[in-house]
Amino acid sequence: MCTVVLLRRPTHDWPILLAANRDEMLNRPWLPPGRHWPDRPHIVGGLDELAGGTWMGMNETGVVACILNRHGTLGPQAQKRSRGELVLEALDHADATDAAAAIHDISLSAYRPFNMVIADNRDAWWLALRDGATRMLMERIPDGLSMFTAGERNDTAEPRIGAFLPRFEHATPPEPLSGKWDTWAGLMGATDTTGTEHHAMTFKMASGFGTSSSSLVALPSMEAVHNRQIKPIWLFAAGRPDSTAYQPVIAL
Repeated sequence: MCTVVLLRRPTHDWPILLAANRDEMLNRPWLPPGRHWPDRPHIVGGLDELAGGTWMGMNETGVVACILNRHGTLGPQAQKRSRGELVLEALDHADATDAAAAIHDISLSAYRPFNMVIADNRDAWWLALRDGATRMLMERIPDGLSMFTAGERNDTAEPRIGAFLPRFEHATPPEPLSGKWDTWAGLMGATDTTGTEHHAMTFKMASGFGTSSSSLVALPSMEAVHNRQIKPIWLFAAGRPDSTAYQPVIAL
């Protein structure tokens, strides 16, 4: 059950702040974000060495895309394509709206159910392929805070969202330019739980499934890009964020 937290502030110098934890079988091989695809040199993303795609990436025009499995759909399935390739397809587009429209038009029968978040410094979209659906949801993400796991946006019946959405709402937002990410970094690494691992942001199960990496992303406004030459920020923890430091992605 991966997690994505997105704060959308259209009039701010940093209109998109995003945090993402990847939860996966911990023995599934992967590489940290880089330019891993020779036919797509404009994309930086983590490499899923098993299927060749990525769970999260960013392109040179500042589009960021993340994909999450929906409930009961972990792992590959015969006759289905890897959902990780959809992030690469989205990042072939120069803005989030075109990217979301392209993913919305895919063949629904080709993939297992997923949630996908696609954003740039102007727009943010949630796409959901629900189990048994005959059409894909494509919904603009509203201003404010949104949280996604394996179900619906901001669904507090989901244990992790119910436990952590209020904590993010009351936390002081990060200040990317000054490097102040402590509030969100602490929440992404939170292991405190009153029940199961689904109440924690970072965890490891006896089965070997757990949190394998974490990202913190900030997208600057158009004005900040053009007037102050500010670039997107991506910090990556190449392990559990409760015990692994976030480092800048140098491939950006």
